Amino acid sequence: MANIRQIKERWMHYLFLFIATASIVILFMISVFLFMEGLPIFKQVSVKDFIFGEFWYPTYDPPEFGIFPLIIGSLVVTIFSAIISIPLGVMTAVYLAEMATQKVREIVKPIVELLAALPSVVIGFFGMIVVAPFLQEVFDIPTGLNIFNASMMLAFMSIPTICSISEDAIFSVPTNLKEASLALGATHLETIARVILPASISGISTAVILGMSRAIGETMVVLMVAGGAAMIPSSIFDPVRPMPASIAAEMAEAPFRGDHYYALFATGIVLFIFTFIFNIMAEHISHKYRQVGEASL
Repeated sequence: MANIRQIKERWMHYLFLFIATASIVILFMISVFLFMEGLPIFKQVSVKDFIFGEFWYPTYDPPEFGIFPLIIGSLVVTIFSAIISIPLGVMTAVYLAEMATQKVREIVKPIVELLAALPSVVIGFFGMIVVAPFLQEVFDIPTGLNIFNASMMLAFMSIPTICSISEDAIFSVPTNLKEASLALGATHLETIARVILPASISGISTAVILGMSRAIGETMVVLMVAGGAAMIPSSIFDPVRPMPASIAAEMAEAPFRGDHYYALFATGIVLFIFTFIFNIMAEHISHKYRQVGEASL
């Protein structure tokens, strides 16, 4: 009987090892393919001109492959969506976990989780058909397809993820910590601010990481509501073209293995590097806060 159990455990070990290895191999193959298809563009244009060039006209003669406006568009839209989604998501999680009654929680939490299941194309249509004309009329601007619209839609997509994971992190704080704080005379709000949030900051950081990772790599929403203008914005109401939107909009039109094709894959490399750096920084911050939270306990 013991031998059968050991054999099963060994096979399960090999199975999970195979699955983990397959995931790493697939990611490695995708990365290799991305670099193989993107690096040839640097025979035609230097890395400096490609990254910091201010003009993206791949169909001109001669073509210009400067993705600096695309990079700025991606960063601006992601930053403004973070400004909107992080406070709203975390505060909603605190309310559901610590302030809402059980009845309210049972109603609101499924609704918040249901929002996370909305397809991005539906959110994009909402931003394009409803929000864009509203912004155009209220602020008297030439177009409602701009940074502000795209940021709101990305925040709308990120809030359910941030809220749900943050709530789970807050719920995981030991009850005796809350009771000890209240027993020492702290109010409920003081307990939330000085005990619960510091103890759950690692989980909240993870929630923010996942929410922003979805925002920075989102394609359909920014393709539909960001405006599609490959220019450096001077206002939050200017249209932009983030990197994912440019790749999605132009890949079908780019001649196979032509300069335009290679330039779009090189843009994907830059987006991959940005995402990779972002995840490393986020993991460092999460680990740092985890240590701070453990020290505070």
